[in-house]
Amino acid sequence: MADGAVHAERLARSAEDPKHPGRDCSEEDEVEASYKENFAGNAQAAVDEFMSNMGFLEREGDLVYVIPKGHVQGMNVPAKFYASPELLKLVSNEFRTASGGFTGAVQQLANVATLPGIVGSSIGMPDIHSGYGFAVGNVAAFDMDDPASIVSPGGVGFDINCGVRLIRTDLSEEDVNPVKAKLADNLFHQIPVGVGGKSDIKLTPADVDQILATGMKWTQQHGHSWPEDSSSCEEFGCYANADPSQVSDRAKKRGKTQLGTLGAGNHYVEVQVVEQVYDEEAAKAMQLQKGTVCIMIHTGSRGLGHQICTDFLSASDRALARSKIKLVDRQLACMPIQSPEGQGYLKAMAAAANFAFANRSLITAEVRSAFEKTFNKSARDLGMYQVYDVTHNTAKEEEHQVDGQKKRLLVHRKGATRAYPPGHPSLPERYQKCGQPVLIGGSMGTSSYVLVGTQQAMERTFGSTCHGAGRAMSRAQSKKTLGYKEVMKLCESRGVTIRVATEKLIAEEAPESYKDVSQVVETCHNAGISKLVVKLRPIAVIKG
Repeated sequence: MADGAVHAERLARSAEDPKHPGRDCSEEDEVEASYKENFAGNAQAAVDEFMSNMGFLEREGDLVYVIPKGHVQGMNVPAKFYASPELLKLVSNEFRTASGGFTGAVQQLANVATLPGIVGSSIGMPDIHSGYGFAVGNVAAFDMDDPASIVSPGGVGFDINCGVRLIRTDLSEEDVNPVKAKLADNLFHQIPVGVGGKSDIKLTPADVDQILATGMKWTQQHGHSWPEDSSSCEEFGCYANADPSQVSDRAKKRGKTQLGTLGAGNHYVEVQVVEQVYDEEAAKAMQLQKGTVCIMIHTGSRGLGHQICTDFLSASDRALARSKIKLVDRQLACMPIQSPEGQGYLKAMAAAANFAFANRSLITAEVRSAFEKTFNKSARDLGMYQVYDVTHNTAKEEEHQVDGQKKRLLVHRKGATRAYPPGHPSLPERYQKCGQPVLIGGSMGTSSYVLVGTQQAMERTFGSTCHGAGRAMSRAQSKKTLGYKEVMKLCESRGVTIRVATEKLIAEEAPESYKDVSQVVETCHNAGISKLVVKLRPIAVIKG
């Protein structure tokens, strides 16, 4: 397109169903009907309605909405969020049904803007939805040289470093289709899944401490990851400031049996096919082309990360009492960055992030093994190289420009992805020209995307973009509204082979439970905070 804009309906186009030429096989009629019903009507009318309902809101261009300082007493900075007219309809619907005249997520953005030391804006991504304290999809940065600045466990989230890894192969869909069921079985049998999934790996307390301290260095030393894997990974697979001594024994006990396990909820291993290429140069740098079979892994730090968040939410009470910070919402529990509790949390959070890197590495080893068994070739002969590994749910020390000055900031990304531009020193050599890969997983059975970071993201969102589709319906509402048998049937009718440990939980992850991921990535691309590279279509899904 001449103006560089991308439209979601074009992103939703997929390869033709070989059984029904001309038919779009990535979006079934039932799902498309649902989306059309949700987003029906004139887009401008949706914007006008939303603005009239929320008279305090200001518009900044076509895709950015601003809550000015003063709307919530004590706001130190404005809040803003990104949304297309189509996504704005969902926000508007939430606004009309929420108590107190606010959607939960929008209220949370404004609340976060009251926290001490925040700079720039409290920012919401297009996939934003309500979370604990901070909304999921909220980015907030705090001046590390301001002694009042805080760190908030709720601003990181319970599943610390719940991230996404992408593995590419030399296989095509034609190679996989004859053995797809066998491959799905092999993956399902080798990867522990589900809420109670436990690993067969026996770890000593010393092993756990080494994993927490070194992340992927431990997996490489023990033969669970390839030497080059960590070079294609955020932070190169290890947060350097991790301190296992700041992690409670209870958290370590929970993690000891869960290393190499997928978990449940929205976590998955998905076999995918590159269906469309938008940026040939960036795709080439990632060794991706149309037809390439890939594997996307989405999971995090499991019970260990959850326990760390719980432990430090309790510890924050002491820091709050001592520092006399007044909160507009108790879920914003926090501590000054330089306090003993704040430093302890950051070191424990880094340890959980390292555990998550190791967890995805062990799952990667099982994925490679399952492919070897299925195709009777080594993983290297199959070209199973890591494209990248991105983190969500972290708070990281970074340098950014604020009002023309370079500042050391603690950037909270809760349900958001780092999106560094070309030339950034934190990127490996292979991505210096194209920018950091950004891996955006769709909801179950729908497309996923790979994008790259941009300079606009550095200037507008502290080098951040979206992380996925974002929930449009609560888990409880999903289970009441959707039947798991229908969801399974729908996905299988699309040509997606599914293996799941708990079928009745599938309704929670149905496509209708989430925003349209095409609309989310379209918004990020058109806003300039990340740039589309490829679209991935699922052909097999493994879930807990």
